Amino acid sequence: MSAIPVYPVRVEGRLDTPLSRWLWLVKWLLAIPHFIVLLFLWIAFIVLSIVAFFAILFTGHYPRSIFDFNVGVLRWTWRVSFYSYNALGTDRYPPFTLGPEPGYPATLEIDYPERLSRGLVLVKWWLLAIPQYLIVAAFAGGASSGGLVTLLVCIAGIALLFTGRYPRGIYDFVIGLNRWGLRVVAYAALMTDEYPPFRLDMGGAEPDAAPPSAPIAGAVS
Repeated sequence: MSAIPVYPVRVEGRLDTPLSRWLWLVKWLLAIPHFIVLLFLWIAFIVLSIVAFFAILFTGHYPRSIFDFNVGVLRWTWRVSFYSYNALGTDRYPPFTLGPEPGYPATLEIDYPERLSRGLVLVKWWLLAIPQYLIVAAFAGGASSGGLVTLLVCIAGIALLFTGRYPRGIYDFVIGLNRWGLRVVAYAALMTDEYPPFRLDMGGAEPDAAPPSAPIAGAVS
C-alpha cells in the first residue's frame, strides 16, 4: 500500500470523553468573548495576507512574523470551532492565545515555506482554488443556511443530550470536513503552494506518511 502524502497543514482534534449532555446548548453564549476577539483577529489576518501577497510577489518569501501571526489566527479559530459548533469535540474552554497549546485537544500547525512561487501567488487564491471553494461551500454552507457540518454536529449534539455519547462515525467525518476546509483556507491565504488534496482524511489524527512498521525503500542505516 502506498503512503499517504503528508500535507503541510496539519489539523488534529482529540475527542474528549465524557462530554456534558447539555453544555453544548449554551456554548454559543460561552464562546461570545472568543467570537469578538476573532472578529478583530480576522480583520488583521486579511490585511496582513495582502501585505504577504506583495512580499511574495516581489521576493518569493512569506514574511515570517506575518506567517506566524496568521498561523496563530487559524490555530485560535480551530480551537474555538472544535469547542463550539464545528465539532463539539471538547468541553474544555479554548485558551486566549495565538501560540501552540499542545495540551489542548485541538491543534493546528503549518510548515513554514522557505520559498513560494511568485507566479502562483497571482492566481492560486482565486482561480486555482475555485474547485476547492465549491466543495467547501457544499459542506460548510452559509452563515444562515448552515451545511453538512452544521447538520452532523446538531445530530451529534442530540445524541449527546439523550445518550451521553458522541457517535464516533459522525465525529471522524466532521473532523475530516473541518480539516479539508482549513487546508483550503491556508492555501488561499498563500501559506503554501501545495494544492489541497481532493481527499477526505477522516478522524482526529492526520494520516501518517507511512505505516510505522513499514521500512523506507532504499534507506541507508
